[in-house]
Amino acid sequence: MKLISFLSARLGKALFVILGVVVLNFLLIRLAPGDPASIMAGEAASSDPAYLAQLRQRFGLDQPLWLQLGLYVRGILQFDLGFSYRNNLPVLDLILERLPATLLLMALAFVFSLLAGGLLGVIAARSRYTGEHTWLDSLIMSVSLLLYATPLFWLSLLLIILFSVTLDWLPAFGMESVGAGFVGWARAKDIGAHLVLPVVSLGCFFMAVYARLTRASMLEVIGLDFVRTARAKGVPPGQVIRRHVLRNAMLPVLTFAGIQLGQMAGGALLTETVFGWPGIGRLMFDALMQRDYQLLLGVFLVTSTMVVLLNLITDLLYRLVDPRIESEN
Repeated sequence: MKLISFLSARLGKALFVILGVVVLNFLLIRLAPGDPASIMAGEAASSDPAYLAQLRQRFGLDQPLWLQLGLYVRGILQFDLGFSYRNNLPVLDLILERLPATLLLMALAFVFSLLAGGLLGVIAARSRYTGEHTWLDSLIMSVSLLLYATPLFWLSLLLIILFSVTLDWLPAFGMESVGAGFVGWARAKDIGAHLVLPVVSLGCFFMAVYARLTRASMLEVIGLDFVRTARAKGVPPGQVIRRHVLRNAMLPVLTFAGIQLGQMAGGALLTETVFGWPGIGRLMFDALMQRDYQLLLGVFLVTSTMVVLLNLITDLLYRLVDPRIESEN
């Protein structure tokens, strides 16, 4: 019953947040200068007021703002995100076509950042704990600080220049080679090669965060009484780290990782734009340039829902991992 009450409360809050995001995004989009009608009229080199009024009527922009908002919310409740006149396709179809690429990029970047960051944090903490190779601790923390302070787009451009332009080791743009016609394992290898740079670029920032957090959490656990008892009994340092320290130090890291998944969704949008990755981030950029309101709102809604759901899953997993946490009233 407590779990059901916990889920009900979290779902209620999630729906309220999503509704607020829908309304806020709609109002902010409408406050932006320009609209699809004026953009399309300009592209057609037509300044005819009648033609402009016809376009505004076609897009529903001639109706009062409150009525437009009501119709949009009603459409969402019916799983209808509108129609993209630029692409001549329903918004939901466009997003579902691009969403798997974004989820693939996010999943691999998350796994890379968590595993690499956790490993670096363990190495740094162990070097500090044993007193051997303390330079490793300083080196790992310095590199982590550098990656944390480096803007994502700048790191992406540096990786493209080094590994694609200079060394010609990896492709820089797209999801697969255009016109190659690969199938099966060859296509999987081609997509994997295109994934390397975007995954590393997106994962480096979060890897730096996990490395520093893992190190700090382990050093805090090392000072606890049960670790001192294990050391006094003559347990080897490596076994103390694996069995006693790491197991207790990973809980805050996993919690923070779940929260960071939401931020990774935002970072994926920028990464996709830089690398030309065919996900919803690139779709959003194109819609912004074309003033495609319905498509923009659809992308905002899907990404916001992803963030809210990821935070909900994190709360649930944290409760399952640590049963001492009580549900909120």
